[in-house]
Amino acid sequence: MVNLFAFKDRYIAHDVESGAIHTLDKAAFDVLGVIQNKGDVYALPYSEEEIDEIIGELDELRALGYLDAAELLPHEEMGESVIKAMCLHLAHDCNLRCEYCFAGTGEFHGERMLMSENVAKKALDYLVEHSRDRHNLEVDLFGGEPLMNWGVLRETVAYGRELEKKHNKRINFTLTTNGVALDDEKLDYINKEMFNVVVSLDGRKEIHDALRKMVNGKGSFDLVARSAVKIAQSRADKECYVRGTFTNRNLDFTEDVKALLELGIDRISLEPVVLDEENVYAIREEHVEQILDEYERLADFIIEYRASGRKIIFFHFMVDFSGGPCLKKRVSGCGAGVEYVAVSPEGDVYPCHQFVGEKDCRMGSVIDGTFDDSIRERFKRCNILTKPECRACTAKYFCGGGCAANAHKYNGNINKPHTITCAFEKKRAECAMGIHVIESGI
Repeated sequence: MVNLFAFKDRYIAHDVESGAIHTLDKAAFDVLGVIQNKGDVYALPYSEEEIDEIIGELDELRALGYLDAAELLPHEEMGESVIKAMCLHLAHDCNLRCEYCFAGTGEFHGERMLMSENVAKKALDYLVEHSRDRHNLEVDLFGGEPLMNWGVLRETVAYGRELEKKHNKRINFTLTTNGVALDDEKLDYINKEMFNVVVSLDGRKEIHDALRKMVNGKGSFDLVARSAVKIAQSRADKECYVRGTFTNRNLDFTEDVKALLELGIDRISLEPVVLDEENVYAIREEHVEQILDEYERLADFIIEYRASGRKIIFFHFMVDFSGGPCLKKRVSGCGAGVEYVAVSPEGDVYPCHQFVGEKDCRMGSVIDGTFDDSIRERFKRCNILTKPECRACTAKYFCGGGCAANAHKYNGNINKPHTITCAFEKKRAECAMGIHVIESGI
């Protein structure tokens, strides 16, 4: 399967199965396109000799396995999976009241509460037990707002360090925060203990303040931006992203990327909002084309920005084309419900943070050690080889079948991909390849 697309003045052929990226001239691009559509190549406005030469070159690429390569191995041949990552919900409460929050306003549509030290420790025990011989583990300290449960956060990390020594593990802790409760003491600790930090900031002040408000109704931009800049600048070469959300109110989100750059933040992620389609801020089918165009505009901006010698990393355009992700990851995606789980403050286990509170998706409890393997098997069977739409998609190895939570939310079925999200993934993959082609001079 080959994806043909134009990017700026380049004609690109991406061989989906091998991962090879080819730049073509217009004639070869046209010939390959007609061949894929089973048309008559000799009806093209090129000489028969030129067309025959192009067909010969394409056949050589096929023989080398770089064009129309065979499909990758089935999921069943990739070995057994273990739980290696956990999202620990230290707080089902928040010091912001964001209009678009998928978790209500931090309480996940339930009771506001903080995770106890006992539950947090049992969760780490649960992770270590289910990780078996896996050495490197990941724990995301999440909420709501996890800094509201600072004492338990510190005890959790300290306990994790004990488990590392006892069980020969390495636990990489990540913090996802809005930065409201940050102070110098917390910042020093975070930089010492956190492998990665994700700070939520939506870009332009007017965009952020309209939707991310304090409990008293005032905008939070000034406070959050100050914390985001401090964290980003203090981490130097350590992992750190500032993550924004765009809604239908800022479909020109390239301007939000520019606003973050002006603050001195250069590692950026901007995600489309996840809301019911009737919500006033939701992204709907009518917005898709404008967003696809905006991704191209953002790609153009990034190319020009880097060409001037300045640094920017945009998460969704950051792909390693030299080797790519492992085969297992390409097929199964994020591993929700299989290699990755989330734990609520009560100790309930769910496939990921976006499923927390969905009772039909509750997988067990860290308190009594239960785990529903039938749910895990259902998520394990949800991969690009079991979903016809994904198997035939040119972007399948970039997203691994897409977000199961989005599929569940919008379609009521984890095996039915959300088409709007798919369109975004395809465009981001093409932009990432286009940027790679231009910057590497292919």
